[in-house]
Amino acid sequence: MGIEKITIEGFIPLLKKYPVIDVRSEGEYNHAHIPTAYSLPLFNNDERKIVGTLYKQKSREEAIKKGLEIFGPKMKGMIDFAEEIIPKNNPSNKTVIVHCWRGGMRSAGVAWLFDLYGFKVYTLVGGYKAFRNWVLEVFQIKFKFTILGGYTGSGKTIILQELRKMNQPMVDLEGIAGHKGSAFGRIGLPMQASTEMFENKLAIELIHISTLYPNEPIWIEDESQRIGNVSIPHQLWETIRSSRINFINISFEERLNYLVDTYGKLDRNELEEAITRIQKKLGGLEMKTAIEYLKINDMHGCFSILLKYYDKLYKKSLESREQLKTLLQNVDLENVNGKQNAEILINRTNGQ
Repeated sequence: MGIEKITIEGFIPLLKKYPVIDVRSEGEYNHAHIPTAYSLPLFNNDERKIVGTLYKQKSREEAIKKGLEIFGPKMKGMIDFAEEIIPKNNPSNKTVIVHCWRGGMRSAGVAWLFDLYGFKVYTLVGGYKAFRNWVLEVFQIKFKFTILGGYTGSGKTIILQELRKMNQPMVDLEGIAGHKGSAFGRIGLPMQASTEMFENKLAIELIHISTLYPNEPIWIEDESQRIGNVSIPHQLWETIRSSRINFINISFEERLNYLVDTYGKLDRNELEEAITRIQKKLGGLEMKTAIEYLKINDMHGCFSILLKYYDKLYKKSLESREQLKTLLQNVDLENVNGKQNAEILINRTNGQ
Protein backbone atom coordinates (compact mmCIF):
# COMPACT_ATOMS: atom_id res chain seq x y z
CA MET A 1 0.00 0.00 0.00
CA GLY A 2 3.04 2.26 0.13
CA ILE A 3 5.30 4.22 2.47
CA GLU A 4 4.79 7.95 2.93
CA LYS A 5 7.11 10.25 4.83
CA ILE A 6 5.38 12.91 6.93
CA THR A 7 6.73 15.92 8.80
CA ILE A 8 5.87 16.63 12.43
CA GLU A 9 3.14 19.04 11.26
CA GLY A 10 1.41 16.22 9.40
CA PHE A 11 2.12 13.69 12.14
CA ILE A 12 0.38 15.41 15.10
CA PRO A 13 -3.16 15.34 13.59
CA LEU A 14 -2.77 11.60 12.88
CA LEU A 15 -1.82 10.66 16.47
CA LYS A 16 -5.36 9.75 17.50
CA LYS A 17 -6.25 8.30 14.10
CA TYR A 18 -3.66 5.57 13.52
CA PRO A 19 -1.47 3.35 15.73
CA VAL A 20 2.00 4.79 16.33
CA ILE A 21 4.84 2.26 16.55
CA ASP A 22 8.10 3.23 18.27
CA VAL A 23 10.88 0.92 17.06
CA ARG A 24 13.58 2.32 19.38
CA SER A 25 15.02 0.08 22.10
CA GLU A 26 13.02 -0.57 25.26
CA GLY A 27 15.45 1.63 27.23
CA GLU A 28 14.83 4.60 24.95
CA TYR A 29 11.08 4.02 25.07
CA ASN A 30 10.91 3.60 28.84
CA HIS A 31 12.76 6.85 29.42
CA ALA A 32 10.22 8.80 27.37
CA HIS A 33 8.08 8.32 24.28
CA ILE A 34 5.21 9.76 22.29
CA PRO A 35 2.22 9.24 24.63
CA THR A 36 0.10 7.12 22.26
CA ALA A 37 3.00 5.06 20.88
CA TYR A 38 3.38 1.29 21.18
CA SER A 39 6.85 -0.13 21.82
CA LEU A 40 8.09 -2.55 19.16
CA PRO A 41 11.91 -2.46 19.34
CA LEU A 42 13.78 -3.45 16.23
CA PHE A 43 16.78 -4.01 18.51
CA ASN A 44 16.68 -4.48 22.26
CA ASN A 45 19.13 -2.60 24.50
CA ASP A 46 21.97 -5.11 24.06
CA GLU A 47 21.42 -5.57 20.32
CA ARG A 48 21.43 -1.81 19.80
CA LYS A 49 24.82 -1.58 21.49
CA ILE A 50 26.24 -4.36 19.29
CA VAL A 51 25.03 -2.75 16.05
CA GLY A 52 26.14 0.71 17.16
CA THR A 53 29.61 -0.54 18.06
CA LEU A 54 30.00 -2.22 14.66
CA TYR A 55 28.92 0.98 12.94
CA LYS A 56 31.52 3.06 14.81
CA GLN A 57 34.42 0.60 14.92
CA LYS A 58 34.07 -1.28 11.62
CA SER A 59 31.70 0.00 8.95
CA ARG A 60 28.14 0.88 8.06
CA GLU A 61 27.92 -2.26 5.95
CA GLU A 62 28.97 -4.54 8.82
CA ALA A 63 26.42 -2.87 11.09
CA ILE A 64 23.65 -3.38 8.49
CA LYS A 65 24.55 -7.06 8.06
CA LYS A 66 24.40 -7.61 11.80
CA GLY A 67 21.15 -5.68 11.96
CA LEU A 68 19.59 -7.89 9.27
CA GLU A 69 20.76 -10.99 11.12
CA ILE A 70 18.90 -9.77 14.22
CA PHE A 71 15.91 -8.43 12.29
CA GLY A 72 15.17 -11.58 10.27
CA PRO A 73 13.84 -13.87 13.04
CA LYS A 74 11.69 -11.03 14.40
CA MET A 75 9.79 -10.24 11.22
CA LYS A 76 6.74 -12.47 11.68
CA GLY A 77 6.33 -11.40 15.30
CA MET A 78 6.40 -7.75 14.25
CA ILE A 79 3.66 -8.36 11.69
CA ASP A 80 1.57 -10.19 14.28
CA PHE A 81 2.03 -7.29 16.70
CA ALA A 82 0.98 -4.71 14.12
CA GLU A 83 -2.15 -6.66 13.23
CA GLU A 84 -3.08 -6.85 16.91
CA ILE A 85 -3.05 -3.09 17.37
CA ILE A 86 -5.07 -2.26 14.25
CA PRO A 87 -8.41 -0.85 15.52
CA LYS A 88 -10.92 -3.68 15.67
CA ASN A 89 -13.76 -1.43 14.46
CA ASN A 90 -12.02 -0.90 11.12
CA PRO A 91 -9.78 -3.92 10.41
CA SER A 92 -9.59 -3.22 6.67
CA ASN A 93 -7.75 0.07 7.26
CA LYS A 94 -4.27 -1.33 7.83
CA THR A 95 -2.46 1.94 8.44
CA VAL A 96 0.37 2.48 10.91
CA ILE A 97 2.88 5.20 11.75
CA VAL A 98 6.47 4.12 12.40
CA HIS A 99 9.27 6.14 13.96
CA CYS A 100 12.71 5.67 15.51
CA TRP A 101 15.10 8.21 17.04
CA ARG A 102 15.99 10.31 13.99
CA GLY A 103 13.96 8.75 11.20
CA GLY A 104 16.86 6.56 10.06
CA MET A 105 17.49 2.92 9.27
CA ARG A 106 15.49 1.40 12.11
CA SER A 107 12.18 2.94 11.10
CA ALA A 108 13.02 2.47 7.39
CA GLY A 109 13.57 -1.27 7.91
CA VAL A 110 10.34 -1.84 9.82
CA ALA A 111 8.38 0.38 7.38
CA TRP A 112 9.71 -1.75 4.50
CA LEU A 113 8.50 -4.91 6.24
CA PHE A 114 5.01 -3.53 6.93
CA ASP A 115 4.72 -2.19 3.39
CA LEU A 116 5.77 -5.57 1.99
CA TYR A 117 3.03 -7.24 4.00
CA GLY A 118 0.38 -4.83 2.76
CA PHE A 119 0.13 -2.05 5.34
CA LYS A 120 -0.14 1.62 4.52
CA VAL A 121 2.86 3.08 6.38
CA TYR A 122 3.71 6.61 7.45
CA THR A 123 7.21 7.34 8.72
CA LEU A 124 8.03 10.44 10.76
CA VAL A 125 10.73 12.59 9.22
CA GLY A 126 13.28 13.29 11.95
CA GLY A 127 11.78 10.62 14.23
CA TYR A 128 11.33 11.08 17.97
CA LYS A 129 13.89 13.89 17.91
CA ALA A 130 11.56 15.93 15.68
CA PHE A 131 8.70 15.25 18.08
CA ARG A 132 10.79 16.49 21.03
CA ASN A 133 11.64 19.69 19.16
CA TRP A 134 7.91 20.18 18.55
CA VAL A 135 7.18 19.64 22.26
CA LEU A 136 9.65 22.34 23.27
CA GLU A 137 8.13 24.73 20.71
CA VAL A 138 4.65 24.15 22.19
CA PHE A 139 5.83 25.59 25.50
CA GLN A 140 6.82 28.82 23.75
CA ILE A 141 3.15 29.45 22.88
CA LYS A 142 1.44 32.10 25.01
CA PHE A 143 -1.61 30.05 25.94
CA LYS A 144 -4.53 31.89 27.49
CA PHE A 145 -5.04 30.41 30.97
CA THR A 146 -7.41 30.98 33.84
CA ILE A 147 -5.55 29.88 36.96
CA LEU A 148 -7.41 28.15 39.77
CA GLY A 149 -5.69 29.20 42.98
CA GLY A 150 -6.35 28.57 46.64
CA TYR A 151 -4.71 27.27 49.77
CA THR A 152 -4.07 23.54 50.30
CA GLY A 153 -7.28 21.64 51.01
CA SER A 154 -9.50 23.92 48.92
CA GLY A 155 -10.45 21.02 46.64
CA LYS A 156 -8.95 22.55 43.50
CA THR A 157 -8.45 19.14 41.89
CA ILE A 158 -12.10 18.10 42.32
CA ILE A 159 -13.19 21.46 40.94
CA LEU A 160 -11.07 20.87 37.85
CA GLN A 161 -12.59 17.41 37.46
CA GLU A 162 -16.07 18.93 37.59
CA LEU A 163 -15.09 21.62 35.08
CA ARG A 164 -14.06 18.84 32.70
CA LYS A 165 -17.45 17.15 33.15
CA MET A 166 -19.07 20.49 32.31
CA ASN A 167 -17.12 20.60 29.03
CA GLN A 168 -14.90 23.43 30.17
CA PRO A 169 -11.36 23.58 28.73
CA MET A 170 -8.98 22.39 31.44
CA VAL A 171 -5.59 20.76 31.84
CA ASP A 172 -4.84 18.69 34.95
CA LEU A 173 -1.16 19.27 35.69
CA GLU A 174 -1.12 16.95 38.71
CA GLY A 175 -2.90 14.20 36.78
CA ILE A 176 -0.38 14.41 33.95
CA ALA A 177 2.51 14.54 36.43
CA GLY A 178 1.18 11.57 38.43
CA HIS A 179 1.65 13.48 41.67
CA LYS A 180 -0.65 15.55 43.91
CA GLY A 181 1.86 18.28 44.48
CA SER A 182 2.68 18.16 48.20
CA ALA A 183 5.01 16.01 50.30
CA PHE A 184 2.10 13.55 50.46
CA GLY A 185 1.41 13.74 46.74
CA ARG A 186 2.99 10.45 45.72
CA ILE A 187 1.45 8.26 48.43
CA GLY A 188 -0.66 5.53 46.85
CA LEU A 189 0.39 6.45 43.31
CA PRO A 190 2.76 4.68 40.88
CA MET A 191 6.30 5.98 40.45
CA GLN A 192 6.41 9.15 38.40
CA ALA A 193 7.67 9.07 34.83
CA SER A 194 10.58 11.25 33.71
CA THR A 195 10.30 15.01 33.26
CA GLU A 196 10.71 14.40 29.52
CA MET A 197 7.66 12.10 29.52
CA PHE A 198 5.70 14.65 31.56
CA GLU A 199 6.56 17.31 28.95
CA ASN A 200 5.47 15.02 26.11
CA LYS A 201 2.07 14.35 27.70
CA LEU A 202 1.58 17.99 28.64
CA ALA A 203 2.35 19.33 25.16
CA ILE A 204 -0.07 16.89 23.52
CA GLU A 205 -2.80 17.79 26.03
CA LEU A 206 -2.29 21.54 25.64
CA ILE A 207 -2.55 21.37 21.86
CA HIS A 208 -5.54 19.00 22.05
CA ILE A 209 -7.49 21.26 24.44
CA SER A 210 -6.58 24.51 22.66
CA THR A 211 -7.71 22.96 19.36
CA LEU A 212 -11.03 21.78 20.85
CA TYR A 213 -11.67 25.16 22.49
CA PRO A 214 -10.07 27.81 20.27
CA ASN A 215 -9.94 31.31 21.76
CA GLU A 216 -11.19 30.10 25.18
CA PRO A 217 -8.98 30.32 28.27
CA ILE A 218 -7.85 26.99 29.67
CA TRP A 219 -8.43 26.26 33.36
CA ILE A 220 -5.27 25.12 35.08
CA GLU A 221 -4.33 24.73 38.75
CA ASP A 222 -1.86 27.07 40.40
CA GLU A 223 1.16 24.86 41.08
CA SER A 224 4.72 25.09 42.18
CA GLN A 225 7.06 24.81 39.21
CA ARG A 226 8.11 21.43 40.56
CA ILE A 227 5.43 18.74 40.94
CA GLY A 228 7.07 15.86 42.76
CA ASN A 229 10.07 14.84 40.65
CA VAL A 230 9.05 16.64 37.45
CA SER A 231 9.12 20.31 36.52
CA ILE A 232 6.85 22.56 34.50
CA PRO A 233 8.91 23.94 31.58
CA HIS A 234 10.18 27.43 32.35
CA GLN A 235 8.53 29.18 29.39
CA LEU A 236 5.15 27.67 30.23
CA TRP A 237 5.68 28.46 33.91
CA GLU A 238 6.19 32.13 33.03
CA THR A 239 2.92 32.12 31.05
CA ILE A 240 1.08 30.58 34.00
CA ARG A 241 2.55 33.07 36.46
CA SER A 242 1.39 36.02 34.34
CA SER A 243 -2.19 34.74 33.92
CA ARG A 244 -5.34 35.76 35.78
CA ILE A 245 -5.96 33.88 39.04
CA ASN A 246 -9.31 32.93 40.51
CA PHE A 247 -8.31 32.49 44.15
CA ILE A 248 -10.88 30.49 46.11
CA ASN A 249 -11.22 31.43 49.76
CA ILE A 250 -12.41 28.60 51.99
CA SER A 251 -12.10 28.64 55.78
CA PHE A 252 -9.22 26.89 57.52
CA GLU A 253 -11.64 24.55 59.33
CA GLU A 254 -13.36 23.41 56.11
CA ARG A 255 -10.02 22.79 54.43
CA LEU A 256 -8.71 20.91 57.44
CA ASN A 257 -11.74 18.62 57.50
CA TYR A 258 -11.32 17.96 53.77
CA LEU A 259 -7.64 17.06 54.19
CA VAL A 260 -8.39 14.70 57.08
CA ASP A 261 -11.06 12.98 54.96
CA THR A 262 -8.75 12.81 51.94
CA TYR A 263 -5.41 11.86 53.50
CA GLY A 264 -6.39 10.57 56.93
CA LYS A 265 -6.88 7.02 55.69
CA LEU A 266 -3.46 6.75 54.07
CA ASP A 267 -0.76 4.45 55.42
CA ARG A 268 0.60 5.88 58.68
CA ASN A 269 4.20 4.90 57.94
CA GLU A 270 4.11 6.66 54.58
CA LEU A 271 2.54 9.73 56.17
CA GLU A 272 5.29 9.81 58.79
CA GLU A 273 7.96 9.50 56.10
CA ALA A 274 6.37 12.37 54.18
CA ILE A 275 6.32 14.57 57.29
CA THR A 276 9.97 13.72 57.98
CA ARG A 277 10.94 14.76 54.43
CA ILE A 278 9.83 18.34 55.08
CA GLN A 279 11.50 18.57 58.50
CA LYS A 280 13.97 21.21 57.38
CA LYS A 281 11.24 23.64 56.28
CA LEU A 282 8.62 22.60 58.80
CA GLY A 283 10.97 22.82 61.77
CA GLY A 284 12.09 20.06 64.13
CA LEU A 285 9.59 20.81 66.90
CA GLU A 286 6.61 21.08 64.54
CA MET A 287 7.63 17.87 62.81
CA LYS A 288 7.91 16.03 66.13
CA THR A 289 4.52 17.32 67.30
CA ALA A 290 2.83 16.40 64.01
CA ILE A 291 4.21 12.86 64.21
CA GLU A 292 3.08 12.54 67.84
CA TYR A 293 -0.44 13.52 66.81
CA LEU A 294 -0.23 10.99 63.98
CA LYS A 295 0.78 8.18 66.33
CA ILE A 296 -2.20 8.78 68.63
CA ASN A 297 -4.49 9.00 65.58
CA ASP A 298 -5.29 12.69 66.11
CA MET A 299 -5.43 13.50 62.42
CA HIS A 300 -6.92 16.96 62.94
CA GLY A 301 -4.03 17.90 65.23
CA CYS A 302 -1.48 16.49 62.78
CA PHE A 303 -2.91 18.10 59.65
CA SER A 304 -3.54 21.41 61.38
CA ILE A 305 0.24 21.82 61.79
CA LEU A 306 0.88 20.79 58.20
CA LEU A 307 -1.87 23.00 56.79
CA LYS A 308 -0.46 26.09 58.51
CA TYR A 309 2.94 25.28 57.00
CA TYR A 310 1.54 24.90 53.47
CA ASP A 311 -0.58 28.06 53.82
CA LYS A 312 2.57 30.09 54.56
CA LEU A 313 4.38 28.44 51.66
CA TYR A 314 1.59 29.12 49.18
CA LYS A 315 1.07 32.71 50.39
CA LYS A 316 4.75 33.44 49.79
CA SER A 317 4.58 31.96 46.28
CA LEU A 318 1.37 33.84 45.45
CA GLU A 319 2.71 37.20 46.61
CA SER A 320 5.94 36.79 44.63
CA ARG A 321 4.01 37.29 41.38
CA GLU A 322 4.51 40.50 39.49
CA GLN A 323 1.36 42.63 39.08
CA LEU A 324 -0.54 40.43 41.52
CA LYS A 325 -3.19 43.08 42.19
CA THR A 326 -4.26 43.14 38.54
CA LEU A 327 -4.22 39.34 38.21
CA LEU A 328 -5.94 38.27 41.43
CA GLN A 329 -9.69 37.69 41.67
CA ASN A 330 -10.91 36.46 45.06
CA VAL A 331 -13.82 34.04 45.16
CA ASP A 332 -15.34 33.36 48.61
CA LEU A 333 -16.73 29.84 48.96
CA GLU A 334 -18.49 28.20 51.88
CA ASN A 335 -17.18 24.64 51.70
CA VAL A 336 -15.30 22.08 49.62
CA ASN A 337 -17.93 21.01 47.10
CA GLY A 338 -16.49 20.33 43.66
CA LYS A 339 -19.64 20.60 41.53
CA GLN A 340 -21.12 23.58 43.37
CA ASN A 341 -17.85 25.48 43.37
CA ALA A 342 -17.20 24.74 39.68
CA GLU A 343 -20.60 26.23 38.82
CA ILE A 344 -19.85 29.33 40.90
CA LEU A 345 -16.52 29.80 39.11
CA ILE A 346 -18.07 29.38 35.65
CA ASN A 347 -20.75 31.96 36.45
CA ARG A 348 -18.11 34.26 37.89
CA THR A 349 -15.82 34.08 34.88
CA ASN A 350 -18.70 34.33 32.37
CA GLY A 351 -19.81 37.51 34.08
CA GLN A 352 -16.43 39.17 33.69
